[in-house]
Amino acid sequence: MQYEVRPTIFYYNPNIWPREEYEIRKQESKRHAESLGLSWIDGDYDHDEWLHGVCGMEGEPERGRRCEQCFTLRLTVAARQARQLGITWFATTLASSRWKSLEQIERAGLIAQQTVPGTMFWAQNWRKGGLYERRNQLLKEYNFYNQQYCGCEFSVRP
Repeated sequence: MQYEVRPTIFYYNPNIWPREEYEIRKQESKRHAESLGLSWIDGDYDHDEWLHGVCGMEGEPERGRRCEQCFTLRLTVAARQARQLGITWFATTLASSRWKSLEQIERAGLIAQQTVPGTMFWAQNWRKGGLYERRNQLLKEYNFYNQQYCGCEFSVRP
């Protein structure tokens, strides 16, 4: 049996700083969704609320506790949005980044799934089976903006 997956894109990234960087990434996401005829939902940009959620972890290294907390906060909001829309499964593009810990992403997704009953986290490794290479091919094909840091002010590399 085959299933057709027709994603709805929920753009929720209150971690991204500065606001100009957020807007660039948001427009890229929206442009891509529109080019594919996909539903695209704009989540609120509440950077102050996100800062509150990671308070005390500002000095953590990349892949440290701050990152896992960030993933958990954002995936829980995504799970709530999915439930509100009547969508059971949710996933994240975070799992395609070589800079992120797949174990942290999976733990965060499972916490979100447990927090929001009726949802299921799709813990797909988007880096295996040629998917990472396909990602890079799509970056070129669609002329995507490709940032050099995760997005938060604590990850900006000098």
